[in-house]
Amino acid sequence: MSEPKQRILTGIRPTGALHLGHYVGALENWVRLQDQYECYFLIADYQALGDHFDDIERIRKSVLDVTLDWLAVGLDPNKAVFEVQSAVPQHAELHMLLSMVMPLGWIDRNPTLKTEMQKLEDENKTLSLGFYNYPASQVADILLPKAHLVPVGEDQRPHIEMTRDLVKRFHHMFQVEVFPEPDILVGRVGRLVGIDGQAKMSKSLDNCIYLSDDEKSVTEKVRRMYTDPTRLRATDPGHVEGNPCFVYHDAFNPDTAEVEDLKARYREGKVGDVEVKRILAAKLNAFLDPIRERRAQYAARMDDVRDILEAGSGRGRTIAEATMAEVRSAMRLTYTEKAG
Repeated sequence: MSEPKQRILTGIRPTGALHLGHYVGALENWVRLQDQYECYFLIADYQALGDHFDDIERIRKSVLDVTLDWLAVGLDPNKAVFEVQSAVPQHAELHMLLSMVMPLGWIDRNPTLKTEMQKLEDENKTLSLGFYNYPASQVADILLPKAHLVPVGEDQRPHIEMTRDLVKRFHHMFQVEVFPEPDILVGRVGRLVGIDGQAKMSKSLDNCIYLSDDEKSVTEKVRRMYTDPTRLRATDPGHVEGNPCFVYHDAFNPDTAEVEDLKARYREGKVGDVEVKRILAAKLNAFLDPIRERRAQYAARMDDVRDILEAGSGRGRTIAEATMAEVRSAMRLTYTEKAG
């Protein structure tokens, strides 16, 4: 008899359609891994409430947009579980129980949270308790299906390390092992720069190329893409390292010989930004064409998309309740059990 597959839990907050950064940082790994692991893909709508509580309709729309993007890139609901966080109430229950175990200082030291809190402050948004506590929510999400591996972007590494620490603390406190210690898998491009040269592609900065962008939009965004600010003429030697155009060529142009030729000529001042961008736009559109086609096919059958989420969330609840039974027993929260 073959060994059961190990489990993966990973997910995305539904705050808008997904972009190329999501693809290279996570989605392409997910597509590959769904044949090797028992995968749970989570749409974390509770966590989206933390900084978008004033725009519930955006979250509602984004739940479906994210699902369409998942299907469009090749995630298969027959191989993996698509679940909505709020449709599996055990996520909230485990989050509450683990927040009693997790020291407050762990939250305060989380570098990703610090960055997100600064972003809220810059946008003059109120910091809610729910948002502040979202790292604990992420820990609960990972542990609920007993995930062995979490494929995420590089910026999520602190959350996985916190999860591993929490597993050790839980097992030590209650003297019973319930959860595996999950490993992290970072995508081949840990962080894709924005088209404006910012360190990260971000919806709020409007520097993204979306998986759902049409050909004209992609071409226009590439045309506006930041390049080498020190290069005034096409005949000036240019810098390739850190140049967003070449970061995207490396990530999405499968013709490596062409990319190396462009880099060599760019460094020598023998090719202009216009040609580099023209070729990049063509490669990006060729990459996105089949994704757009699949997305359109599913978008024409939205009842089927909703059924996928309903079925996946049902499967998620079954696994989640089995885990919670073990957690309640370990924590001795079983007041109605009769003595044998």
